Order: sequence, then structure tokens, then C-alpha cells
Amino acid sequence: MTIALLSVECFLPMSQSLKDKRMVLRRIKDRVGAFNVAVAEVAHQDLWQRAGLGIVTVATNDDGASKVLTEVLDEIERLEPGLVTAHQVEYLR
Repeated sequence: MTIALLSVECFLPMSQSLKDKRMVLRRIKDRVGAFNVAVAEVAHQDLWQRAGLGIVTVATNDDGASKVLTEVLDEIERLEPGLVTAHQVEYLR
């Protein structure tokens, strides 16, 4: 069993308030939830134009977890092009 964590740093240049930011993040959370992952805003909650997301999945092996997280990252890029500024994957065994 593998638990994989995708940490995503986002920049939201058009956001003018926390409400604007939450609307974008809610749309992302709703869409990537279809990949059977858990999503939470874990950093920069008080900043308007930055967000840190933690996305977690559980799989039988590293390849399965990596595939799911790659699909999630691709979906985020498709929904909001240019939003992701950095990402990192960690595996827990």
C-alpha cells in the first residue's frame, strides 16, 4: 500500500479578495474530487493571491498513485491554466 501526497503551490493573479480565491479553489476541489482523492487548502489561507493545496491518494503501488496524481495535476492545469507555480509528490509506505 502506498499513500501519496501532492503538494501544489498556486498563484491567483486575478483574485481581489478571499471570496474570489475560495471560488476558484472550490471549483478545483469539486473537479478533482472525481479522481477519488482528498483535497485541502493547507497553506496561505489568509492571502488573496496564493494558495497551497494538499492532495492525497491511496493506491496499491507507487505507479498507481503517481498516475492518479498526474491526472489530478493535469486537470488543475486544464481548469485554470497557469495557476500552478510549483508541485511536489511525496510517497509514504
